[in-house]
Parts: sequence; structure tokens; C-alpha cells
Amino acid sequence: MQRIRFQQALAALALGLVACATPAQAQVQAAYPCATVKLVSPYPPAGTTDILSRMLAPGLAKELGTTVVVENRAGASSNIGTEYVAQAAPDGCTLLLGNNTGVVINRNLFKLRTDPVKGLAPVIEVASVPLVLYVNSAVPANNLAQLVEWVKKSPGKYSYASGGSGSPQHLMGEMLKLEKQLDLVHIPYKGQGPALADVLAGQVPMAFETTTAIASQLNSGRIRALATTGSVRSPGLSDVPTMKELGYSNFVIENWYGVFAPAKTPAPLLQRLNQDLQKVMKTPDVAASLGKMGSSDVAGSVEQFNLFIAKELPYWESLVKRSGATVD
Repeated sequence: MQRIRFQQALAALALGLVACATPAQAQVQAAYPCATVKLVSPYPPAGTTDILSRMLAPGLAKELGTTVVVENRAGASSNIGTEYVAQAAPDGCTLLLGNNTGVVINRNLFKLRTDPVKGLAPVIEVASVPLVLYVNSAVPANNLAQLVEWVKKSPGKYSYASGGSGSPQHLMGEMLKLEKQLDLVHIPYKGQGPALADVLAGQVPMAFETTTAIASQLNSGRIRALATTGSVRSPGLSDVPTMKELGYSNFVIENWYGVFAPAKTPAPLLQRLNQDLQKVMKTPDVAASLGKMGSSDVAGSVEQFNLFIAKELPYWESLVKRSGATVD
């Protein structure tokens, strides 16, 4: 009985949020129903989801008029943090900064207790960035053709890193192996940050990584970018060719990121979060940061994000099958 009353009260409050957004009361914004909002990043610090979470949190806190705390819940290729949010109360107090790996790819590779597509409610897409194929500076390759030749000379000797099994970075590595018949070992890490750290240190010679996570290291002299996976050259990497330019037509791919709430979160709360996050993404500082990452302009409505997810499902299912990727 108490649970029913709570749900009724929550629904009434959610409807009140919509009423407060009407033109007649535009200046009166209802208090958000959470003293603290958890924005969960399902990866360790230093990866793209963590960077985006911390970029959006201050502005979202301002718009909602409450505290927003970024919480890293890493592990199992983002499945731990993703499931945590999917099983949270649908009250708008626990959100996920998720990506294609955790939401639409892993369901094709892992036996999950909760299907993210059924357990999560899309709120808004916040970024979509290409990947970069890069190598440690000690690798004797200045372009992709030289890298392929170098790997073929020593079958089974070299490896590539990824932020986790099933990630787009992993799938691109497997696609490269198949397309060029390369004998490369996949080394999955618990997030992009640890994978990048080992390539920088020379423990692993190469990897695919998002422009977001790698941008601050490209001028360090410790790594070298060979190609990107965008349909056109990345604005911040205009001298780096796309895989498509180099004849790899199957390598046009972007890693996307979005905010999700638990399924059954009241629609008015989803709409408010969407509208407030759109405002945050349009602020000069955040817009400039997203531009530097090479992110596409992706912000849209809740409905648009739902349609986008629906279109992504068959694409990634097919890519997993074509790549031959398996969980390591």
C-alpha cells in the first residue's frame, strides 16, 4: 500500500513539473524531486563517459537546482554500472551516462540479467565521436599500410588494447584482423583510461580510441595517430586520414553517448531532464568542449533518441557477427 501511495505521489509530482513548464508559469520551475542526483559513469576515470559526465554535471545541477554527483561504477565492460541504473528506482534520482557498448552492443555478447534496452529509458544523446587508430611512438609505422606490414612480419607477436570486450574499439580491432588477415591478440581493459595508459607506456603497441579520450595525449610525442573512423576527417585531426579514405569502407563508425534513466521513469521527468540537458549542451563552454572532441551535433528530443536507439540495434548486432568478436 505504501509503495502504491509513493508511486501515486511521484506521478502527481511529475505532472506538476509539466504544469510548471507551461507559458503562463514559465518563471516558476518546480523543485526537482531529488536532493542529490547520481550520474553514473560505468567506466573508470579518464575515459570518455567520465569526461562527459563531469562536463555535464555542473550545468545540470544548476538547471535542476539540486546536487549532481558523478559516480564511477566500472567493471564487466560497463555492464555493472549499466545494470545498477536499470535496477534503480524510476524516480529521476539515478541516471546513466551510457554508450553504445553498454546499451546496444553487450546484449549480443553477454548473458545479461537485465536487457539495457528494456531496463533503461533514453533521455538524450550528448555526443558522437569517431575512433582513432593510434600506436605507441616506438612502433615503426607512420601510416596504416606500414602498420599492417609490420604486424604481418611477426604473426602472433603483437597485441591491441581496448576499453573492454564488445566495445567499438574491440570490434574495430577484430574487423581489422579479419580484413587484413592479421594475427593480433586482443587485450581488454576495464575502461578506456587504463587501455590508453598502457599504450602510452609501451606495454601494448596499438589501439583504437575515441577522439575525446585521446585528444590531450596526441601532442605528447608518446603516441601517433594513423587513421580515424569518421565519415570525414575530424576537425581536430585534419591531417589524419579516415579509414574510408585508405580503402577501408567498412570502418565508418562513431562511438555515441547518451543519458538514460531507469525504465518506467515518468515521462514528464524524462522531458524535463532532456530540456535541461539541451540547455547545458548549448552553453558556450560545453559546446566548445564538445566541438574540440570532434563530436557531431546530436542533441534532440526524447522521442528522437528513442528512434535512434531502435535503428542502432540491428546495426550493432550485424557488426558483432561480421567482426567475429567474442567476450574475452
